[in-house]
Amino acid sequence: MGFRMGIVGLPNVGKSTLFNALTKTAAAQAANFPFCTIEPNVGEVAVPDARLDKLAEIAKSQSIIPTRMTFVDIAGLVKGASKGEGLGNQFLANIRETDAIAHVLRCFQDDDVTHVDGRVDPVSDAETIETELIIADMESLEKRLQNITRKVRGGDKEAVQQERLMKAALAMLEEGKPARLVEVDAEDMKQWKMLQLLSSKPVLYVCNVDEDEAATGNALSAKVAEMAAAQGNAHVVISAKIEEEISQLDAEEAEMFLSELGLEEAGLDRLIRAGYELLHLETYFTVGPKEARAWTIRTGTQAPQAAGVIHGDFEKGFIRAETIAFDDFVAWGGEQGAKEAGKMRAEGKTYTVKDGDVLHFLFNT
Repeated sequence: MGFRMGIVGLPNVGKSTLFNALTKTAAAQAANFPFCTIEPNVGEVAVPDARLDKLAEIAKSQSIIPTRMTFVDIAGLVKGASKGEGLGNQFLANIRETDAIAHVLRCFQDDDVTHVDGRVDPVSDAETIETELIIADMESLEKRLQNITRKVRGGDKEAVQQERLMKAALAMLEEGKPARLVEVDAEDMKQWKMLQLLSSKPVLYVCNVDEDEAATGNALSAKVAEMAAAQGNAHVVISAKIEEEISQLDAEEAEMFLSELGLEEAGLDRLIRAGYELLHLETYFTVGPKEARAWTIRTGTQAPQAAGVIHGDFEKGFIRAETIAFDDFVAWGGEQGAKEAGKMRAEGKTYTVKDGDVLHFLFNT
């Protein structure tokens, strides 16, 4: 299971530079990892995970298949997008299809790069896009509430539930706050997701800074960090220019380049990890002589559903999962060593898979 992260931002904030770096990195990985450019503004990249390489080394796997993340370069936004200004309708439709939003904010000064509003203020930029999403959601809900009235009067239980959730969302939006702040009970979650509210998407702020500030950030990125903390959102500091340069280097050159800049890893790796955390995702592994492979699941997924990520038949006919923790697999030199040391466990249908588990599923066909 992968997920789609939409990259959004006002004009001239570095959004396209960042996306280009992502897709170039993905193209460079194509010799070893599955990669496809589905359409010009969509690209998939491998999720970096050093654990996978270690497992493959121990098991002497012939191939390594990481899990993937899809990035969508969403049409640029201008103020008034909710009213159809610029490519507003396309922008809003594309966001609706994503799981989360990576909001690129300009945190650099450059007289040669014009800001659409004539000043550099990342917090204000964030508010501009948030406001457009809130307005679009309000208009959508008002129309849908009118259309659902007859079903509610007829006592349709699902319609009554939808109306209650829509009214809760609208009340939040009318206060100028995003729908993601609405507290939703577990039994309402399915209907809530079906509302597909733009402002309910989790947000990751991406602070695009100058090359010499990539390691430390600056006063502008500090303001974004403060805003993100207050909202309960995440943020990362990144230099899109650096990422674009790295995307054109081989692994050894990239490592040297990052070291010279005082960076331990590429910003794109941090961005992907932050996206994982944002959506409460984790990874489990399947390992053998043919391949070592990473699989993405949501935190809290039970063993049968985790098996279903590989194939639906695995979930339907699930018997048990032979489970080894990553640390035990490494410490005991692989599956056989872990098994002999009593570190392999047989887990049933109620087992909640943990991040880093090495799993082998047994199932009925």
